[in-house]
Amino acid sequence: MTMSSPPSPGHMPSGIEWTDAAREQAFGQWLGATASTHGLLPHTVRLASADASFRRYFRVDRASGGSCIVMDAPPAQENCQPFVQVAELMAQAGLRVPDVLAWDAPQGFMLLSDLGNRTLLDVLDFDRPQDNLPHFKDATTALTAWQTASRPGVLPAYDEALLRRELQLFPDWYLGQHKQFALTDTQANVLAKAFTSIVTRNLAGPKVFVHRDFMPRNLMVPPDGFAPATAAQALGVLDFQDAVYGPVTYDIASLMRDAFLTWEEDFVLEVTIRYWERARKLGLLDFEDWSQDFGAFYRAVEWMGLQRHLKILGIFARLTLRDGKPKYLADTPRFIHYVRNTANRYRELGPFLKLIDEVENLQVASGFAYGRM
Repeated sequence: MTMSSPPSPGHMPSGIEWTDAAREQAFGQWLGATASTHGLLPHTVRLASADASFRRYFRVDRASGGSCIVMDAPPAQENCQPFVQVAELMAQAGLRVPDVLAWDAPQGFMLLSDLGNRTLLDVLDFDRPQDNLPHFKDATTALTAWQTASRPGVLPAYDEALLRRELQLFPDWYLGQHKQFALTDTQANVLAKAFTSIVTRNLAGPKVFVHRDFMPRNLMVPPDGFAPATAAQALGVLDFQDAVYGPVTYDIASLMRDAFLTWEEDFVLEVTIRYWERARKLGLLDFEDWSQDFGAFYRAVEWMGLQRHLKILGIFARLTLRDGKPKYLADTPRFIHYVRNTANRYRELGPFLKLIDEVENLQVASGFAYGRM
C-alpha cells in the first residue's frame, strides 16, 4: 500500500469498528489523501481513545517518526468548529494544545498533533497525595493562564439558561429515568428552590473562560525529555471544545472533585488554596471578600461543584440509558457522596439533602448537625 492509497476495509487495522460502511469508506479515502501531505502511514491507524460523545480518536504513525491524532466526529452529532476556535484561544493564552493540521469540516475528520498517550490521571499517586502537588501546580498554572486571557463576547455564556438546562438533567435522567423516582409536588418544590439557590450563587462571582471539563484525564503529561517553553505548557490540555464564559470557580471545582477519583478534603483544600493564592494575585477574584477570605471563595467553589455534580449524575444516566454506555453509572456513588457532603454544610440545603437521602434510600441518624453554614 502506498502512502497516498486509501486503506480498503480489508486493510483497516483491527480494533477499529465501524457501524457505517459509507463512513468507513469516506475515512479511508480522506486518510489516504491526507497521508501524502503530512507523511502518514495509513496502515498504522489504531484506536487512541473514545469519549462520552460521538467523537473517536485514532493514532497514526508518521514516516519520519512520531505520530498524529485523527479525530472522527460525525457532523450529524458533533460540531468541530468550537474545537478549532478554543484550540486557537488556548494557544494564544500560552497553553499547550493540539495543532490542527488538517480538517475536513463537511465530513468531520481532523488531523491533530499528538500530545502523547499519558494523561495526568495515569501518573498520579493516589496513596501519596502530597507527591502529586507539583502536577497540580502545573495544572493550576495552566488554568490561571487560560483564565487571565478571558474576555467577554468570545465564547458562549454560561448563563442562567445553560446552568438550569444542565441541572434539569438530574431530575429528567437520574431521578426519572435511572431511579424511576416520581417527585411529589412538595419534593419538586424542594428541588426547584435548591436549583434557584445554586444558580443564583454561581452567577454572582467573576466570569472567565471555562474549560468545563478540566480534570486529570484531560491533561497530558509530556514525553520524557520535553522542555516546556513556559510553566503553563508543562501539561497539555485536551477535550476543551465545550468551553464557555462563566464562573471562575468552575474549573478548579472540576479539577479537585474529579469524576473518576476522590481526594481527601485536606488535599483538596491544599491545592485549592494554592490556586486561590495565585488567582487572587492575578486579579481573578476581585469580588466581595473572595480575594481576602479563602473561606468565602471555597464556599463558592462548593456551590459550583454542586451544580456540576448534579449535572453529571444526569449525564451519566443518559449515557447509559440512551447511548448504551453503562460504565459511567459505576461512578455515580462518587457524585452522590459529593452532593451529600456539600448539601450537609449549608442549612438552606437541608430539605434538598433529605430528598437525596430519600432517593438513595439512605437512613440518616437524626440529631444535631454541627458545622453547617
